[in-house]
Amino acid sequence: MRILAAMSGGVDSAVAAARAVDAGHDVVGVHLALSRAGGTLRAGSRGCCTIEDAMDARRVADRLGIPFYVWDFSERFRDDVIDDFVAEYQAGRTPNPCMRCNEKIKFAALLERALELGFDAVCTGHYAILRQGEHGLELHRSSEEAKDQSYVLGVLTADQLAHTYFPLGETPSKTLVRAEAEARGLTVASKPDSYDICFIPDGDTRGWLADKVGTAPGEIVDRSGAVVGQHDGAHAFTVGQRKGLRLGVPAPDGKPRFVLEVRPVSNTVVVGPKEALAIGELAGSRFSWAGAAPLRPDEGFRCDVQVRAHADPVPAEAVVRGGELIVSPDEPLHGVAPGQTAVIYAGTRVIGQCTIDRTVSAVPASV
Repeated sequence: MRILAAMSGGVDSAVAAARAVDAGHDVVGVHLALSRAGGTLRAGSRGCCTIEDAMDARRVADRLGIPFYVWDFSERFRDDVIDDFVAEYQAGRTPNPCMRCNEKIKFAALLERALELGFDAVCTGHYAILRQGEHGLELHRSSEEAKDQSYVLGVLTADQLAHTYFPLGETPSKTLVRAEAEARGLTVASKPDSYDICFIPDGDTRGWLADKVGTAPGEIVDRSGAVVGQHDGAHAFTVGQRKGLRLGVPAPDGKPRFVLEVRPVSNTVVVGPKEALAIGELAGSRFSWAGAAPLRPDEGFRCDVQVRAHADPVPAEAVVRGGELIVSPDEPLHGVAPGQTAVIYAGTRVIGQCTIDRTVSAVPASV
């Protein structure tokens, strides 16, 4: 196949590209420039898609003897990821920018251009497995449970899966990937993994948002509506947050309180006991299937639901009703917020996902 290898400058995408070459494919490397800030530099494990990352990717491509290009996707990244991130917080939601980047950039904009140029597939260093199932191609969890990235790939559709290539999915450990990179003489063998939000490399999300949208004083209230504190902007809070609330009125039982809800219209933050974070149902109208859809989703089906990249899956019942994918876990989920992504599984297979629009508490308001 003609393979376009997305090379982030990290060890995973480097080894993935090398394996694609070893498999006999015609491979071309590409690094995505997602920021027009020419001085953007990497700070240890923080940030990605920086100048250093582009240089590291180029050195790997030279070592592998494959053509290499840098494509400017900064405008698309700003519109589809950064602006979306800000708008979601302003709407009182908790977005997942990595999920949105996979959906809108790596497996939409990049894949579209790759197909236009005659490539058969895009290769990435994600830890996930593609298998041919009874009803078509299926997306499964990686053999390396600790590195499994099937959750952030849950947004991929059947058409996108048909043009993707994940060479690392069957690798049992990241240690083996680093050892392979070292054996191949790749300079990124010991490069640390990136973490946090790539466009907020210092990790100060609250400060970054304040700079983008400003401050707006408002009230923090308990579930009864009583004012228990003040804040400088509801956008700085997320459901489940405990620290940084600066409450002026202690809880009657003396226990810590957590953010239960963010109301952007009234610029109000609602807090309450940890028990009130329990969610008995979640739903989203923006849902998709990763491969073949369930035969009769309107009749309901059993699944496992996962609401964070490294959360444990929880057995659940799912159904499509009224234009929503509705998921009812067998046991309450905690700290789930609108804007997050719920990915549903059948064993190791990803069935699909939805962006959560609403949640239903498992605890009465009187608690």
